[in-house]
Amino acid sequence: MNPAERVNQRNAVLAGFLGWTLDAFDFFVLTFVVQDIATAFGKPRAVIAATVGLALITRPIGAIVFGLIADRYGRRLPLMLNVIFYALISVLCGLAPNYGTFVALRLLFGIGMGGEWGVGASLALESASPRLRGLLSGLLQEGYALGNLLAALAYGVIYVPVHAAHPEYAWRVMFFLGGAPALLSLFIRAKVKESEAWHEHRVDWHTYRTGIWKHWPRFLYLVLLMTMMTFMSHGTQDMYPTFLQHERLYSPSDTSKLTMITNVGAILGGLAFGWYSDRAGRRRAMITSALFAMLVVPLWVAAPNTALIAVGGFLIQFFVQGCWGVIPAHINELAPAQYRGFFPGLAYQLGAAFTAGIPALEATLGEHFSYSKAMAGVALTVMLGVALTTFFGPEAHRISFRKKDGPAPT
Repeated sequence: MNPAERVNQRNAVLAGFLGWTLDAFDFFVLTFVVQDIATAFGKPRAVIAATVGLALITRPIGAIVFGLIADRYGRRLPLMLNVIFYALISVLCGLAPNYGTFVALRLLFGIGMGGEWGVGASLALESASPRLRGLLSGLLQEGYALGNLLAALAYGVIYVPVHAAHPEYAWRVMFFLGGAPALLSLFIRAKVKESEAWHEHRVDWHTYRTGIWKHWPRFLYLVLLMTMMTFMSHGTQDMYPTFLQHERLYSPSDTSKLTMITNVGAILGGLAFGWYSDRAGRRRAMITSALFAMLVVPLWVAAPNTALIAVGGFLIQFFVQGCWGVIPAHINELAPAQYRGFFPGLAYQLGAAFTAGIPALEATLGEHFSYSKAMAGVALTVMLGVALTTFFGPEAHRISFRKKDGPAPT
């Protein structure tokens, strides 16, 4: 690889990573201020928790719209438009005057969030060497965990002091921070080049439209896999701050610190299992991480003191996001070459939409029983589901994305 190609690869991976990081930051901001928004709009906490899932419902719309644009016109343009869109919606969420407006904006935010992952992942991984694809997949996916960590950091560093002075406005400031990602579009426009794999596999619109139906069995499998995966991640993340504050009685500051620890575990797990998948295969790495995650669940929800809560939180996300670190490489390798902007993103976001009720379900069960029991029951069930779905599924480990290097996936 010559120096120019190496720079292009780095910029493509960086654009996909930062796009997903900042998208996740905007998403997770809401999970830290559920109680504040409930108070501001006069709604029960479980009702506001349900708005976390609203963004999941509309994510497939973004995957369809931006994915089709990416396959027809290239990855750069839709990625720029997508970043600007979700950053603008985040700022508008902070200006919402009432519950109805807030709900509408969260639905719109989901469209932006749904478009980013598929486009960013295809751009980054099409530019990467197959030899390093798993490691870069882990890096790319754990932009999501880094976004959560940054949201937790902003909650501790910015929200807490603002809340002390102006408690009625602090949650709005958190959403205003979500406007910063719009600046990323400038980097994409100036530094990111179109993927050569996209140029090689681009087809005319008629061929694209008629050929897509030939691959529906593979697409349905990807949707099932991503449904199980998003059940696992959102089931262990979305209500975790609420669990810490309202069952374990931690302060906002301590909640922020403990959540950051879990996300350090997530980042390390994604990189570790992404690297492992390059050597052992995608399926083996995912099954291993899902089974180890099941072993950690009791410590995660029932640890008797703060030190063990921190260890349990670190380990659960190390294994959950370790499994996720393999996903960008795995499902892009399984996607047909000419549909790589569309297939992985839509499968991912349909899976996310099918799990939209997870925050509300855990909040409702948590209010009636306990958050620890609700979260543990959901986690154990879906972790086993992930292991079984992966075990019985296909694999295309290290397949080439370029025509000149070998056959494309079919």
